[in-house]
This record gives sequence, structure tokens and C-alpha cells, in this order.
Amino acid sequence: MPISARPAKIILILCLLLVSNAAASAPANERLAALESALKRDVEFFSDSLCAGRKTGSPGNTGAAFHIIRRLRALGYEVQVNSFTTPSGAVGRNLVAFPEGCRNATLLMAGYDGLGKMGEKLYPGADSNASGVAALLALAERFKGRSDIILAFVDGHNANMAGAEALKAFLARHRLRKVVSLDILGSTLAPPDRYWKDYLIILGGSVFQRSLDKANYGLALHLYYNYYGSRSFTELFYRKVSDHKFFLDRGIPVLMFTSGITMNTNREGDTSESLDYPVFAKRVELIGSWLENQ
Repeated sequence: MPISARPAKIILILCLLLVSNAAASAPANERLAALESALKRDVEFFSDSLCAGRKTGSPGNTGAAFHIIRRLRALGYEVQVNSFTTPSGAVGRNLVAFPEGCRNATLLMAGYDGLGKMGEKLYPGADSNASGVAALLALAERFKGRSDIILAFVDGHNANMAGAEALKAFLARHRLRKVVSLDILGSTLAPPDRYWKDYLIILGGSVFQRSLDKANYGLALHLYYNYYGSRSFTELFYRKVSDHKFFLDRGIPVLMFTSGITMNTNREGDTSESLDYPVFAKRVELIGSWLENQ
């Protein structure tokens, strides 16, 4: 080949590679766009005034529970209601979906209750934790038909974690390989550092770092395996104040996926408009991709 023809051939090869990569990324981009829309619709529903903050025992909480049950049954899941009583006497309901023939399972869990209303103030709870519920519903659709995943929508987090304690007893006879906890996933208002808003915090995930990095390929999220670099905060949120703590106490491996608390958490400003849905969708896609290979 003449020397002068080599640059032209190299340019042609590079162009073909770029076209190929663009064609391959198109379905992925479409999937993320569809996921983003679905997450937004669900967050808007659960944080709407009709759900009134989803306080355990309230009509808004009951409405949210019935909506989740309908969605799961439409996907073909068997849904069991695990009722319990909170310290204040309210009746709470965990919603547990079992695929047919479930055994030796991974438990995916997210809390769906909120603070509700206090006087005239409404606490929508969009990020905390309508975002986790929306993520879990998206994963429920993705993994329908798999016999090794249990889904748990947990009530009573804001009632001294009474629902999570009841869930531990309810699932005592099941062999759980690991637990995936989805708690506050939609915001980019408090990144671990000031440079990257497209991030995800994965507590308990360091032992799975290689497979998580593989799932992150093409998404390019910045992954952190501690809570803002603080050992005490990591211990607090991973082992003490999150619903999955009861499973950690049983010695079951737990991964907690979160974007962290913000200045809106447990305040009136925790609205659906405050979330970053493109990054939220990438986070849920990473979790789903990782679970597919577990």
C-alpha cells in the first residue's frame, strides 16, 4: 500500500468504529430514556398530595400500598401482605412479592412510608423514599419471571423501623443469599465531592467492586463505597438507621444503594421536581445490570 493511502485507511476505520459505537449505544439510550420517564411518573404519583406523605396508617399510605399491589400483580407476582402494629398503635403493611418457585433468593427492599402531614405542612417524601419505591418497581418489571428474587416494599420506617423488624420475622424461613436496599436514590444535590454529580454510593459494596465496575461500563457513574468519606456516618446509615439492619444482624450480606441525604430530606422541599432523573435512571440501570449477573 502506498504510504499516502495509510492515513485515509486509518480515518476510514475510525469512522466505521464511531458509527458502530453510535449504533450500539442507541438502544441503551432509548432504554435509559424510557426508564427515566417511568421513574419520574412513579415518583410524581407517590409524592403527590393524594398520597399525603404516605404516613403509616394513613389513607394516603393505604392508597400507595394498593397502587403497589396492583402494579405487582399485573406483572405476575404473588403479593403477600405482612401486617404489623407500630408503637403508636397504627397498622402498617409490608408488601412482599414472591415469584413462582422462589428459593435461595436475593431480597430487594425499599421503604414506602413517609412522614405524612404535620398540621398544614405536607412532607412529600419524593427522594425519601418514593425514589427507592420507583426504583424497586422498575426492577420488578425487569426481573419478572426470575425465581430467585423477592421484592419487599417496607412500611413503618418512620415508626421506629417497625415494618423492617416485622419483615425479618416474616422472612425468617427463607434462605436469603443477600439483600439489596434502595434508600434515597434520586438526587444530585449533595454529591460526595464537588466535581461529580453523576455518582452513586454503595455501602457494603466493596466486596463486589469488580462486578459493580463491570455493570457501570458505559454508564460512567462515579462509585463510592463509604458515606461521604466518614467512617461514623457509614456505620450509622449502614448498620443502625436503615431498614436492612435487621438482616445484617442475621449475618446476611447487604448492599445499600443511595445518593445520600440532602437539605431537602424529611422537609417540605423533598418534591419530585428536586430530583435528577437522568442520573437517577443511570443508577437504577447499574443496579439492574449488576443483578442480572448475580
